[in-house]
Amino acid sequence: MTSRFLLLFTVLVSVGLAQTPASFRVLCYNIHHGEGLDGKLDLERIAKLITDAKADIVALQEVDRGVERTQKRDLPAELAKLTGLTVHFEKNIAHQGGEYGNAVLTRFPIKRARNTHLRMVGPGEQRGVLQLVLDVNGRDVLFMNTHLDARRDPVERERSAGELKEIVAAAGRMPVILCGDFNAAPDSAAVGKIREVLTDTWKAVGQGDGFTIPVRKPTKRIDYVWITPDSITPVSMAVLSSEASDHLPIVAELKLR
Repeated sequence: MTSRFLLLFTVLVSVGLAQTPASFRVLCYNIHHGEGLDGKLDLERIAKLITDAKADIVALQEVDRGVERTQKRDLPAELAKLTGLTVHFEKNIAHQGGEYGNAVLTRFPIKRARNTHLRMVGPGEQRGVLQLVLDVNGRDVLFMNTHLDARRDPVERERSAGELKEIVAAAGRMPVILCGDFNAAPDSAAVGKIREVLTDTWKAVGQGDGFTIPVRKPTKRIDYVWITPDSITPVSMAVLSSEASDHLPIVAELKLR
């Protein structure tokens, strides 16, 4: 009887382990078109940071493709080659003869992709949100990457936050991860709108202040990883040290429920 019980216990444990979802790592980084604090364009150090962090999905903001200031290089393609990840880039504005926008590097298959230009309030830089449906360990996940307005007046950021909420609502029961440089502090109205529908991963599992700018003596937290609380469990989160940009990168370990 004892041996039969042990056999049954072993089988149940094995099944339980097989069904336990594997964690994955999400990195969010405003790369300042690849230019570090030393004024040098150095994609190798950015790629090394991504690889060392063992990131499975990477949300990048301020990315150039074919732009004069970055020698007309294809930065998203170069980073994909250096990291071994698949890339999807979308432009939000034309700049210096090329394109400027957001990119996602991913280890997971991309099933669908679109880019939505956010509504502008007066003249300024066109902002957008890149949306990818990824196959994450057999589950569809909506991964969103954005970079919101940087002006002192918060009106456009607040409107953009409302648009982001609409996209999250349209995803229904699909797990959602929203990353980006929001140019807004945690106590701002724009961030408050996002908090109504998503969980701030740093608030859930981060330790310390989570500041990401300025790099050498950070005093503000404006970069975020948001998740749907009913379908994704945050495991850990950290701010990484680097002078490869004018922002610090953040990385979160997540699990699908």
